[in-house]
Amino acid sequence: MSLYEYQESREPVISTAGFYALIMAAMRRADTDNLRKLQTCWPEVWAELQARYNAPGGLLPGEEG
Repeated sequence: MSLYEYQESREPVISTAGFYALIMAAMRRADTDNLRKLQTCWPEVWAELQARYNAPGGLLPGEEG
């Protein structure tokens, strides 16, 4: 995954969005039951979404904007 995919997940363009951007977008918009299912299928995507959401500008340590 990448910063680009995280940023793309905020406003995905379905025809050009990457797979992980779409998964993150689905997680952002999911209800409780569906979010739980997505978290179970893609725990690493959920962890990165949470980390980037809580990081200034979505940048993880060691990344440059």
